[in-house]
Amino acid sequence: MTTSPEPGARAEEFESHRPRMFGLAYRLLGSAEEAQDAVQDAYLRLSATEPGSVGHLGGWLAKVVTNLCLNRLTSARARRERYAGPWLPEPVLTSDGTLGPLESAERRDSVSCALLLLLERLTPTERAVYVLREAFAYGYREIAGVLGLGEANCRQLYRRAAARVAAPEPRFEASPGVHHALVEAFVAAARAGDLAALEKTLAADVTWWGDGGGKVSAARRPVAGRAKVLRFLAGTRERFAAGLDLTVAEVNGVAALVAHAGGTVSAVVSFEVREGAIVTARAVLNPDKLGFVGRQLAAA
Repeated sequence: MTTSPEPGARAEEFESHRPRMFGLAYRLLGSAEEAQDAVQDAYLRLSATEPGSVGHLGGWLAKVVTNLCLNRLTSARARRERYAGPWLPEPVLTSDGTLGPLESAERRDSVSCALLLLLERLTPTERAVYVLREAFAYGYREIAGVLGLGEANCRQLYRRAAARVAAPEPRFEASPGVHHALVEAFVAAARAGDLAALEKTLAADVTWWGDGGGKVSAARRPVAGRAKVLRFLAGTRERFAAGLDLTVAEVNGVAALVAHAGGTVSAVVSFEVREGAIVTARAVLNPDKLGFVGRQLAAA
């Protein structure tokens, strides 16, 4: 006669899977807060099962978390269509391993702001197939089991998703060191208010995106071109720079600017770098999206 796991042992086993399940949910949702909620909902469902009724816990959780996220994605799409200004993914500090090991360019790409935005083009099911395949190396049979679909259908969904998110150019500079050095240079110039030094970090066709969510002041449309971005940054500094502490941290796999005001995170700016210059900057200023990363930094 086999004995069923005690509740304490079951909770302990669940906690061993929590980081992986959070990484899955975040890649599916682009929101750390919603990912936490999905993982907690999965735990509540596990708690409601009969002891011994769950065989392979990792597989069971992946199926439950994925399907919870599919339900959330349907409502999230409607909310994002009504969102005030550009919508950007919620930033997550990754130097602490929150989203798993990110030692390769492919792994860093799987949590990059650029890819998470591209994933917004996909249907919820396409996104699930793509994430399970690309980020978690699931085979098509495993994906079919998670989603309740046929293998052939999953292959077709993956091909369609991969084509829709394909980038014409790499989303990462070959060397993370180049990216980090450029962000450090940008932050140093921003601290000093040195527009000439800032200009040297920006590509001629740089674009600046801002996500204030209607909660704080932010550019409601992208600012395109080096001269316009410099004017925008100069104006922003005049209005808001007093009392800001600018630092560099690893966010979504790469170096990013983190702005603190009075001990609270007020902005996170991620950058895309190409040929030694910043080509895209994405600033998350919506306070609703900065709580998770703020708690991470406070605990670091």
